[in-house]
Amino acid sequence: MRSRSFFIVATLVVLLVAAAGGIYAYDSGREHQITKGITVGGVPVGGMKEAAARAKLRRAVLEPLNQPVTARNVQGKQIDEDIKLDIAYNHRAINRMVKRISTKIDRPARDATLDLEEGNINPTPSATGLSVRAAKLRRQLRRSLLSVDGSRSVKVQTKMVEPKVTSKDLADKYPAVVIVHRGAFQLSLYKHLKLAKTYGIAVGRVGLETPAGLYHVQNKAINPAWTMPNSSWVAPKDRGKVIPGGTAANPLKARWLGIYAGAGIHGTDDSGSIGSAASHGCIRMRIPDVEELYPQVPVNAPVYIS
Repeated sequence: MRSRSFFIVATLVVLLVAAAGGIYAYDSGREHQITKGITVGGVPVGGMKEAAARAKLRRAVLEPLNQPVTARNVQGKQIDEDIKLDIAYNHRAINRMVKRISTKIDRPARDATLDLEEGNINPTPSATGLSVRAAKLRRQLRRSLLSVDGSRSVKVQTKMVEPKVTSKDLADKYPAVVIVHRGAFQLSLYKHLKLAKTYGIAVGRVGLETPAGLYHVQNKAINPAWTMPNSSWVAPKDRGKVIPGGTAANPLKARWLGIYAGAGIHGTDDSGSIGSAASHGCIRMRIPDVEELYPQVPVNAPVYIS
C-alpha cells in the first residue's frame, strides 16, 4: 500500500573537518568543497559543495544505505570511511494511516437479537466482524519505509471478530416460544425460533378478553384443580371453591399452563368453541392438542399474545 502521508527524512551529516579525516580540501580555490572521490552510501559526492551534496543524497535516499566510502586525501593516501545515513520517519503519520485503513476495513461483530416485546419471532442473525491487525501493519510500514531494496507494497492483514451472541446461542436460549394470534384464533409453537406447529384455539369473550402482551409460563399442571374466581360470572357462594382436577365440573381439562393473573392455556371438551371468542379470558385448546403442547413448553417459556 503506498501513501503520500509518509515522508522519509534523511539527515545526512557530512563533517567538514579536514584534520579529522582529510575529507575536505581547503585551499583558496576549493574552499568548502568535498574531496574528489568521496562517496556517501554509494552516492558520489566528490567535488561538490555541501548543499549540492545534500540535495543529491536526498534524491538518492532509496539507494543502498551504509556503503563504505572510499576516498583519498590531499596527500594521495586512500581513506576508508563509512559515513552512516540517519533515516527517520513520522510516527504520527504511520499511526494516522493505520487508523484510516482500519476505519475503512474494520467491521464490528453483530450479536444475534430477538425483540419479543413486540412479538417479533424473527431474530436478527449474528454476523462475524473484521479487524485490521493494527500493530502488525505498523511494523510492516516501518520496515517498508526503512528498506532500501524492499517492496513498497504492504499487505493489510485482518482477523475475524466473533460475536458475543451467535444465532445458535440465541436459538438455544429459546427452546420454546408460544405466539398467540387472538384475531386468527391460532396458537403457534416455535422451537429454537423455528415454527414447529400451529393449533386452533378459543380466546376470551367480549368483556373478558384474553390479555395482550408478553408473558411467561408461570406454572404447569396435569389435570389441575380449579379455584372458582372472584368474578361477576361466578355465583358469590361459589367464589373460592376448589373443583378437583379430572372431574366433569372442572373446565380445565387435561393440562394447564398458567401465564398471568389466573389466565392460562388449558384443554377443553367444548370443541365447538375453538375458533371463537368464548372463554372467560383463558386460551382453550382441544385436549389432544394441549396434551401435545404441554411437554414441549417449559416453565418460563415466553408467551406473546397479540
